[in-house]
Order: sequence, then structure tokens, then C-alpha cells
Amino acid sequence: MSYSIDLSGRVALVTGASSGLGAQFARTLAQAGACVVLAGRRTERLKTLRAEIEAQGGDAHVVHLDVTDLDSIKSAVAHAETEVGTLDILINNSGVSTTQKLTEVSGDDYDFVMDTNVRGAFFVAQEVGKRMLARARGAAPGTFIGGRIVNIASMAGLRVLSQIGVYSMSKAAVIHMTRAMALEWGKYGINVNAICPGYIDTEINHHHWSTEGGKKLVELLPRKRVGHPRDLDTALLMLCANESHFINGAVIQADDGFGV
Repeated sequence: MSYSIDLSGRVALVTGASSGLGAQFARTLAQAGACVVLAGRRTERLKTLRAEIEAQGGDAHVVHLDVTDLDSIKSAVAHAETEVGTLDILINNSGVSTTQKLTEVSGDDYDFVMDTNVRGAFFVAQEVGKRMLARARGAAPGTFIGGRIVNIASMAGLRVLSQIGVYSMSKAAVIHMTRAMALEWGKYGINVNAICPGYIDTEINHHHWSTEGGKKLVELLPRKRVGHPRDLDTALLMLCANESHFINGAVIQADDGFGV
């Protein structure tokens, strides 16, 4: 028996969609039939991705979003819903990191990570969640009652890693945030889950895997390999599917066994 996930008729907002995991998430959702709203600060790159998705028969739109700016969050979500309709899916993906010992972390370093990974993620989910809740309560129009929110955390939120301590702290907060939202919003048909990726080869870190430090790190991994963005496709689609109504508050490790 074959099984496929069809997201036709659904609208998905993907934050941090200009590169890396966010861009792959957008491609994957579009291929499954969703209309995707590409959100981020680098709008020219988002437009390039939009053209790629449209060339493959998908439906994509672009909105400017700075998750560290509350006004930008509200404006982007409102713009998205005005242009394409109510949001059914949120992929809360924007994230940043620094690499340094804890004794070297400055106030600016700390704020840089926490403002994006925790504060930004929370208020994006809150803004989208409010609209999903309004539909569920009958206070706003919409054909799909409920919703799917997927927060992109990290295996570093479950297993602390050296020299990215603040990043690990931020992603641990995202995991707890996911559970809190799942608890409060689940009764309205809004399922909130998290994916915790392990080491993934993206354009940002691609050069690192050929360095001495990168090679040493790969040797420490259970199967001595790093993943690719497409390796998260199955987990993503499962959590976004209409049929995933019984999965809520889950924290899925997609790290090739590194966290075992």
C-alpha cells in the first residue's frame, strides 16, 4: 500500500526561508501541494527561491520578516494572510548561533542568539497562533479549523555541546516553548511540535566539514556522516499532514543517532 501526503489547499509560512533548511522546507511543502509564503530579511534570495518553486509548478509568495522586530512580525503575518489567505501551517525556522566559550560571551552575543532563537520564535508562533485560535473559536473566517506549527529546535537543545552553550540554551527554550504551546492550544486543533536536527550540511557550514576540526567532528558521529536538508523532509511532512491530528507536543530527534 502506498501513502502520500497531500497539502493542497493549505497555506504555509516558512521563516528563515532564504537559505539552508528553510529553503528546503519551502521546496518540500510546495512539492506536497501547499502554497508557501517565504519569509526572511534577504528578500532578493527569497524571490529567487520563489522563481525556482514556480518553475516547478508550485505556488510561492515573498514577505519581508525580521523576527527580532515585533512590528515586522505582525506586518509580515498580516501581509501573508492578505495576499494568500489564512495560514494553516507555520514552520518556525529562523535561527542564529555563535561559536565561543561561555566566558567569552558578551551581552551583545547573548542577545543576538536569544532575540532570534527564543524571543523571535515565540512571537512569530504567538502571532500565527492567535489567528489560528480566532478561527477555531469562530471569531475569524477560515476553512481549516486548527493548524500545524513546527518549531525547528536542535539536538543541541537536548544535548549540550561545547562552545555553543548559548545556542544550546536557546534551543532548549524552544523545546519547552513547543510543549507549552501544545498544551494550551491543542484543544483547539492546533498541533505544535518540534524537530531537533543534528549536524546538517548547509551552505552556511559546508566549508567546515573539509577542515581539520570538521573532520574530527564527523569522526565522533555514530555513522561518521553529516545529514542533508532533504533528510528532514519526512519528519516535516508528517508533522504538517492533515492526518497528524494525534501528534502534539512531540520533540522529534532527526540527528542520525547522535543524541542516543
